[in-house]
Amino acid sequence: MSPTLDPRLYVVRPGAAAEELRGEVDAAVYLKPELKQISEPCAPVHQVGRFDTEMITEALHGEQVHVYEEHEGWAWVQLLRDRYVGYMPSAALAPPQAVATHHVSVLRAFVFPVPDIKASPLSALSMGSTVESMGANGAFEAIRGGGFIHKMHLRRAGEFAPDWVGVAEQFVGAPYLWGGKQSTGLDCSGLIQVAAHAAGMEAPRDSDMLRHNFGKPLPEEPDRRGDVVFWKGHVGVLCDAETLLHANAHHMICVREPFVDARQRIAEAAGGILQCNRL
Repeated sequence: MSPTLDPRLYVVRPGAAAEELRGEVDAAVYLKPELKQISEPCAPVHQVGRFDTEMITEALHGEQVHVYEEHEGWAWVQLLRDRYVGYMPSAALAPPQAVATHHVSVLRAFVFPVPDIKASPLSALSMGSTVESMGANGAFEAIRGGGFIHKMHLRRAGEFAPDWVGVAEQFVGAPYLWGGKQSTGLDCSGLIQVAAHAAGMEAPRDSDMLRHNFGKPLPEEPDRRGDVVFWKGHVGVLCDAETLLHANAHHMICVREPFVDARQRIAEAAGGILQCNRL
């Protein structure tokens, strides 16, 4: 394997690689991708194809993925949205059918069996999930695959939130979950990525990737809403000059807290601030 290729972003492992890496990586087998789509409300992505291994991220309903291999109920995939590579349950995948006409713009949107908020929901889709509307039905959109979502919980494709920090603030109180990207559980970089995507901005998955590819380094101290602060293995965003918002394993939830307190505590645990970026 080439030492320059990050296996989080390139489909490569000992003995196998994506066909597009032929000539760049030596492998016994080169694999061609098959396009599929997340059909479940969410799919966990693991470092290894077993549930008792680390979950490294999640793929949301409607996301498209390239499947390179399937074995014993697990698929080796690359997510098209952020290029992340890992293993997910094959049962969460289906041939691509839905065209994304809308995306979920609230923390969780219920899918009802009929266009009636008093009906028992079939499921709930997380912020960033995409659906195809089959037509309006009163206050609802009928979605491909069955069910109805209230229009107040959706935005049309290409319409985004005006303030990405405001989106992130909606997750205050959400449990901390390593690899998570939903209001039921998310980690520090998952919070930044989901909020950025809701505002129409590209953002990579992990904190080190964000440090190098999300905004530009600040030569001075961070003091504005939206300034992004990086420590070793951690990231947060300023709500204002005095307040840091971050999902963290100290509180085990997503919190707003005084920046000075967080800065001192994290410095003691993980060293000083590595970098601050401004978008």
